[in-house]
Amino acid sequence: MSATVREVQVDLGERSYPIYIGTGLLHQFGAYAERHGLPKRSPLLIVTDEAVGPLYLQTVVESLRLAGYEVGSHMVPYGEETKRLEELGNIVTSALETGLDRDSAIVALGGGVVGDLAGFAAATYMRGVRFVQAPTTILAHDSSVGGKVAVNHPLAKNIIGAFHQPDFVLYDTDTLVTLPVREVRCGLAEVVKHGLIRDEAFVDWCEENAEALLNLDREALAYALHAGCRVKADVVSQDEREGGLRAILNLGHTIGHALEAVAGYGLLTHGEAISIGMCGSARLAVKLGAAPESVVERTRRLLAGFGLPTAIEHPWDTDAIMAAMMHDKKFRGGEMVFVLPTKIGDVEIRKGIPASVVREVVESLKEGESVNVR
Repeated sequence: MSATVREVQVDLGERSYPIYIGTGLLHQFGAYAERHGLPKRSPLLIVTDEAVGPLYLQTVVESLRLAGYEVGSHMVPYGEETKRLEELGNIVTSALETGLDRDSAIVALGGGVVGDLAGFAAATYMRGVRFVQAPTTILAHDSSVGGKVAVNHPLAKNIIGAFHQPDFVLYDTDTLVTLPVREVRCGLAEVVKHGLIRDEAFVDWCEENAEALLNLDREALAYALHAGCRVKADVVSQDEREGGLRAILNLGHTIGHALEAVAGYGLLTHGEAISIGMCGSARLAVKLGAAPESVVERTRRLLAGFGLPTAIEHPWDTDAIMAAMMHDKKFRGGEMVFVLPTKIGDVEIRKGIPASVVREVVESLKEGESVNVR
């Protein structure tokens, strides 16, 4: 195994698993599969997409076959619109044709879309088979950890899903060098989100090292990804199925998911939508007296420093955005539930927020206001 590997443990008792972060790990995939006891008597299925497959699929297949595994693959189209039930059916067809049985595993090789889709296939095929995450984007440092897997419905993102933890997460940072600039920025939105939730010192570090992160400096990236995974692993270890604490990881997601749905899953990247959503949460926190006004400007400045949007720049209808929020999983009992920053590095879950106040925040995001949000 590589000496440069950083490791984070997700502590879930019998379902505990490690996250490995380092260089050259895809070339060692077979060794990690053996380490974690994936049986060689049953075939594996690698699910990837049309962007990642041509770059890394052969490397993973060769590593696994050299270790004695029988391997099949399935390639899905690239993009958020792929996360639908129809594509799930195509993966199941490939699993059957490859001969997967109850002892088999499905490997997700790609970004968050592939991880969610392949993970949901693993959770439902034969009522659940083993699962391995091999994220290839910065954004997937978040989505590959915690076992939340899902597909979208036209009315709501991730509304059809399950909890299905991986056996391990193998995060080869070499794959990040091929990411387009927009995808780098998108992923860094979720990196800084973890700091905004739980670690003000990490937020300071992100601001100071924004240029290095955007330039994919290996040392800076490894540190940031490890820090982000550590926050998420700690939260998931305490609340696997989002009974309480884990909801804090949804900072920015209530507005963000609604924007993705209204935009049609494609115009905005997930990270861009969450960036706007985090700015909205900060504005909402100030309106409700949960945070000082400085939180709004600090949040906006942090995200803008990574080239991320901090306002709604398209003429989407406010009624449509509000309706999409009502379909969100965090809308419960007729009440709007938000994760609100109380300061940089700390958040609270607030229930029973009047829809009229949320509407005002959405309108203010359209106007691109920065500080004067009262």
